[in-house]
Amino acid sequence: MNKFPLWKNLLIVAVLLVGFFYTLPNFYGQSPAVQISGQGLGVRVDSQLMAQVEGVLQSNHIQATQISLESDGLKVRFPDADTQLKAKDILDRALNPDPRNANYVVALNLVANAPKWMRDLGALPMYLGLDLSGGVHFLLQVDMKVAVDKRLDSILSEIRTELRDQRIYYDAIKREGVRLVLVFHDAQSRQQAHKAIDNLLQDFAVSDQGSAGDNEIVAVLKQDSFTRIQEQAIKQNILALKNRVNELGAKEPIIQQQGLDRIIVELPGVQDTAKAKEIIGRTASLEIRLVDEDHANPTSLQDIPPYGDELVVERNGYPVFVKKSVVLTGDVITDAGAGFDSQTNRPSVNISMDSKGARIIRQVSRDNLKKRMAILLIEKNKTEAISVATIQDELGARFQITGLTSPKEANDLALLLRSGALAAPMDFIEERTVGPSLGAENIARGFHSTWIGFTAISLFMVAYYLLFGFISVFALACNVLLLIAMLSLLQATLTLPGMAGIALTVGMAIDANVLINERIREEIRNGNSPGAAIAAGYERAFATILDSNVTTGIAGIALFAFGSGPVKGFAVVLVLGIITSMFSSVLVSRAFVNLIYGSRRKISQLSIGNVKWHSSKDNNTTSKG
Repeated sequence: MNKFPLWKNLLIVAVLLVGFFYTLPNFYGQSPAVQISGQGLGVRVDSQLMAQVEGVLQSNHIQATQISLESDGLKVRFPDADTQLKAKDILDRALNPDPRNANYVVALNLVANAPKWMRDLGALPMYLGLDLSGGVHFLLQVDMKVAVDKRLDSILSEIRTELRDQRIYYDAIKREGVRLVLVFHDAQSRQQAHKAIDNLLQDFAVSDQGSAGDNEIVAVLKQDSFTRIQEQAIKQNILALKNRVNELGAKEPIIQQQGLDRIIVELPGVQDTAKAKEIIGRTASLEIRLVDEDHANPTSLQDIPPYGDELVVERNGYPVFVKKSVVLTGDVITDAGAGFDSQTNRPSVNISMDSKGARIIRQVSRDNLKKRMAILLIEKNKTEAISVATIQDELGARFQITGLTSPKEANDLALLLRSGALAAPMDFIEERTVGPSLGAENIARGFHSTWIGFTAISLFMVAYYLLFGFISVFALACNVLLLIAMLSLLQATLTLPGMAGIALTVGMAIDANVLINERIREEIRNGNSPGAAIAAGYERAFATILDSNVTTGIAGIALFAFGSGPVKGFAVVLVLGIITSMFSSVLVSRAFVNLIYGSRRKISQLSIGNVKWHSSKDNNTTSKG
């Protein structure tokens, strides 16, 4: 009656061991560190850089506790924050002698101290939110006027191209605010233009104006189209920001829209505000241009380019003249993914374009067969030709960039192309730094409150329910253990609201144990034997516990679905706490009770506090304590 099958006992033990293993990294803590990563393509972070960093630190008499080369860069750990700050400045000056032409991102960070074998097995500490680990908070204002202007300028360019292709002559095409004005010399040309550009003006309210000698088409941007352009701009900026903050090594950054034209960026663990601002404000862009085949290739970087050309450097260091006129920009790229060239088996990037880009690239490649085309990456006023290839055939909506040296480089380029350029510039209108000491104080206060609550509950349970109270406390401890393990395993971000969720979970979990204990005592009062009372108590309490947790779980899921930021963090802790609470209260405590009472042939009494026991056999009334 009160025995679990062997497999169930083994399952419980296995779950607790796994939970303990994944909880363990949280006790190792974090060290102040400096993270070094490459900036831009072709900058390597390898053992050579590691040796250089070691030499710089030794020459400046700075002692690092550990230097490790990891997948996301070189990480140098230090014993305290003061040494970390000093080392960061020295390494930044040594690795980036010219700040305007920096090759490395040298950023402050916090790094987990868990042993490498643990990290290799995926055992990592929980991420701590901005309020616990410290970090930076930015509020950015998107310049929507620029976003709308860029869109209108793009439409104007498309109209000119379409009218030129259709051989429809016009006197002028100009933009007046959100109005486009097209002037034709006669009504027939205006009528032909209407048919040609009808599809391009779907976002505008179009009307014919002017007299016989001044035939105009006036297109005014519709209000819903204006709103849609703003929404697209802010979404594109958020997407670009999400990809860029990866360079800072920030874990679980929060990047979300606030209002119509603002974006909140929170980077937990990042202490270098200046570097964060620099990377967030990056404006990398991609352009496709034709190589000037009418002039001989330059022989050095000092050669003066012909009129209408620009001298750029290929990845292998050779200079090349490219035309200044841009064929396409990165705005037309809809997707980019790393892969391998089927013919050479070398790393490549597969690019997909929208219909507009496909139409232009098809026309340009058809007109320039056997000529060279360059793909340029422009960042921080530096232009690099990442690919210069001869057009062998007509290109379409999908094509490939080859010539990359490694899969990592291909992945970096694909990521950059996917993130794209910002749709509109942004201004920092608020910045706030939460220091690591304040975060540590918040952690101390949060855990202090939780442990006080846990201790108070434990004392009450043991005093009131005796041995069963002790079992309930054991189950409660297992619940907290499993909850932290799941948060660590899922790499969820713990914030102050999340810590409140842990405290709430502790209270809810003990409720389940109280229900079970009271059910058992009730069965004893009704005259059941101790063994039967244990079995009936757990079985009948289960339905009540399940109902209570399901309703709370529904509320937690609703919070997660409709909440944001810290509210979501609280919801995650609440829902996970319900799962671990059900497991620990129903299975772990029952297994512990079975271990104590299950092997006994006859149970004379239960240590479950003061209860009147009506024996079904002799109907004597005794008092148990």
